[in-house]
Amino acid sequence: MNQEIINSVMYQMNRFLDNQQLMELKRVLENVINKEEISEDDSFELLKRFISTKKLEGRSDKTLKYYKSTVEKMLLVVDKNVKAITTDDLREYLTDYQSRSTVSKQSVDNVRRNLSSFFTWLEDENYILKSPVRRIHKIKTTSPVKETYTDDEMERLRDSCKEIRDLAMIDLLSSTGMRVGELVLLNRDDIDFNERECIVLGKGDKERRVYFDARTKLHLQEYLKSRSDTNPALFVGLRAPNERLEIGGVEVRIRKLGRDIGIKKCHPHKFRRTMATVAIDKGMPIEQVQKLLGHEKIDTTLHYAMVKQSNVKNAHRKYIG
Repeated sequence: MNQEIINSVMYQMNRFLDNQQLMELKRVLENVINKEEISEDDSFELLKRFISTKKLEGRSDKTLKYYKSTVEKMLLVVDKNVKAITTDDLREYLTDYQSRSTVSKQSVDNVRRNLSSFFTWLEDENYILKSPVRRIHKIKTTSPVKETYTDDEMERLRDSCKEIRDLAMIDLLSSTGMRVGELVLLNRDDIDFNERECIVLGKGDKERRVYFDARTKLHLQEYLKSRSDTNPALFVGLRAPNERLEIGGVEVRIRKLGRDIGIKKCHPHKFRRTMATVAIDKGMPIEQVQKLLGHEKIDTTLHYAMVKQSNVKNAHRKYIG
């Protein structure tokens, strides 16, 4: 029935409009009619369409789940049709969310960014005239200095490894800067020992090439030779049936190794930050570090890398002092 209405309007307007104008008219009519077909309380239907769009764009399941839970909670608390939600509604919601949940400012700003993505999509798709989040600015947060492993800590960690698997795992994480989620997805066949490289599957199912050093190569080969199982996974449990290691398993192991030798905050992600810091400290261009880490935005890379204060002092003497 709706298509008949569109065709009738197009036919009657044919003599007044050129082809390009007719096509634009058709698009507008289809948009209006499709939106009218949505139920009166269409908020959750629109959220479903938003999630489908983000999934099509390649967002990870974890990100999609975070988007969905964040927007759903807001819709349930505000209790308005999404098209009627105002800036004041969202300001009040974010203020109450912070006081009710006693969460950090960073967490509140993460919620703001998710809501901004949702309402910006609604605006882009012509469901609303203007996003109510536009006038809610980024929440200022403190930026604590992220710690990295010192050279001494790295050597102590390596020396403390009683299993060749743990040593190979630490070496691969520290030399490539890969995420722990990328590490556990690797298979034996993914490793190119001749070129000392492998391809990992990063966020958004994006593949990238990472590289490891000669020490990592030797320890990986030694570890693989020691295995008698047939599991294709690169890293597996130490006991039968030697299942593929999961993220939690790696985190627990690294944390225990650090605790045994007195290193605080010992976790896999710290190797990634350490690699980025060392690379920049030794003069690697930030764009190349960004490529190695698989970051979309260079700002993210800059947050990872902490330039040593001694180098800042030396640079000051060289260029200014």
